[in-house]
Amino acid sequence: MSDILDHLGAIKPPTPAPLSAALEAELGKLAPVKPRRPLRELGALLGISLVYGAGLVAMFTVRGDLRELPMPWLLAAGLAWLLGFVVPCYLALVPPRGSMQPRWHLAAACAAVSSIGFVVLGLLVHPSGAHSKYIGWEHIPRGHGCLELGVLSAMVPVVIGALFLRRALPVGARWVAAALGAGGGCLGGLVLHLHCPVTDAPHVGLVHGGVVVVSALLSAALVTRTTEP
Repeated sequence: MSDILDHLGAIKPPTPAPLSAALEAELGKLAPVKPRRPLRELGALLGISLVYGAGLVAMFTVRGDLRELPMPWLLAAGLAWLLGFVVPCYLALVPPRGSMQPRWHLAAACAAVSSIGFVVLGLLVHPSGAHSKYIGWEHIPRGHGCLELGVLSAMVPVVIGALFLRRALPVGARWVAAALGAGGGCLGGLVLHLHCPVTDAPHVGLVHGGVVVVSALLSAALVTRTTEP
């Protein structure tokens, strides 16, 4: 037995074949990849998006009944829209400490809560002033302009987020994309909150709140291919 082991130990492994010139050339082109900086990316997304949203409000004018609305509601609703923008984007872009995996479970829950919550909030709470406008249930299709403006507002954070997350989400990509869309939709809702003077329940709930739903669905359908490896 020892003779066999000695014989096997004396056998030299075969010399590996040399790399081809083409393969060596390709390996020589490899360069280090810069790691993501999630908090910096989040700050850039929030800053650019808020400036963009403020520009849209300035371009399309501030609502004429702004000073007639209850200030506590105006501030509380504005803060709710702002948090609805910031929180999903944070969950989509910033992984937990010590992990590279996205918070896709929380992102999914946040997208669902935002999509439902702002529709319900608009249907239940919609104070008005002397110069507010009403279009009623029978004229909901006339709110397509607000829907288009809201989705347009959502596109900038969605596109920026997709660029930062390209090829970075091995799991949960669709839910993370939905969270980006919901966050962008809340930015659109904030723009409409400051611009649109229509205050009846169907418009505020189904159109303004519907911006979050439409943006989340569009982002989940279109952005997922960009963020998956």
